[in-house]
Amino acid sequence: MNNDYQRIAEAISFINTNIQQQPSLEDIATAINLSPFHFKRLFSRWAGVTPKKYLQILTVERAKQILSESKPLLEVSDTIGLSSSSRLHDHFVQLEAMTPGQYKAGGTGISIQYAIAPSPFGNVFIATTPRGICKLSFLIDNNEGQQIADLKRTWPGAKIQRQTTEIISIAQGILSGDKAIKGPLSLHVTGTNFQIAVWRALLQIDPGYIYSYGQIATAVGRPKASRAVGTAIGSNPIAFLIPCHRVLQQSGKIGGYLWGETRKHAIHAWETARYNQ
Repeated sequence: MNNDYQRIAEAISFINTNIQQQPSLEDIATAINLSPFHFKRLFSRWAGVTPKKYLQILTVERAKQILSESKPLLEVSDTIGLSSSSRLHDHFVQLEAMTPGQYKAGGTGISIQYAIAPSPFGNVFIATTPRGICKLSFLIDNNEGQQIADLKRTWPGAKIQRQTTEIISIAQGILSGDKAIKGPLSLHVTGTNFQIAVWRALLQIDPGYIYSYGQIATAVGRPKASRAVGTAIGSNPIAFLIPCHRVLQQSGKIGGYLWGETRKHAIHAWETARYNQ
């Protein structure tokens, strides 16, 4: 699966660079050294749609259309409440913040297990406490050591150990959109009150929809704080599940992403192909 994503990432990078020319199937296949037949087959298996359909989704105009169709998050907030759980892939995701006492103790007495798991967007580092997932990051340059170091900085007193079977099973179900997973899924994070509010707002965005930084700022009661929202989104410790990839610039441009803009393009278009055609 990871090798498939590397090919797909090369294709997406080529498409993004040449978007104005609307490259043909043959052009893209040649750029990544595959025959058109094999490229189309690989791409359709990975994305669930043809390369042509995917190319349409990646355009700014398509993104702006989805932005305009998105339901105001304040409407969702009035119904659900920012402090409650929200829907994601037909699961319920519960976000639990570390208490001040836990933060002061640095995770002392807590056991954290982690593993490396495959996903449609490259390998991920995933770690869990007894209360839920505390970290999920896409690996860049196989930086497992860096991920463990980051985990130790956030939870310096915790006992950290590698565990594979159960965690990999959880990760594969989440990242494939497997509806057979039994909820609720729990997330156990640490952050400021503002960061937690932003992350809760992100959890209210349904798959296949996108919002602007300004819309998120309004949803958390800080309509002039788009830049601060961007900073909070950039501090998101749990990729994909806290869906910061569903936030784009108001112009429809993709914007930055902690794990790379190509991957953000891939996740956004992959979800849109499945949930918002």
